[in-house]
Amino acid sequence: MSKGYWVVAWKSISDPAAVARYVAPATEAIVANGGRVLAGGEPARFYEQGAASRVVIVEFDSLQRAIDAYEHPAYQATLVHLVGAAERDVRIIEGAAS
Repeated sequence: MSKGYWVVAWKSISDPAAVARYVAPATEAIVANGGRVLAGGEPARFYEQGAASRVVIVEFDSLQRAIDAYEHPAYQATLVHLVGAAERDVRIIEGAAS
């Protein structure tokens, strides 16, 4: 079974304090739903249409777990902190079969 991944690109942050309030409960909800944060931060380099914005990659044991975690009420409740505070591009993708 292939793993599932969240790939989150932060497009803009207009309220860093609100984003800071999001991080702890969101991480708790992600971990409680089987997620493992593999990487997060500003890019060391970006090319082509890339942007100098924060990126986060979260791994799950399966694509369905990744989808279920994002849709879980505990995670959805954390998104209230980002309303009007940040814009993100969140994609859930299936890992390559090994």
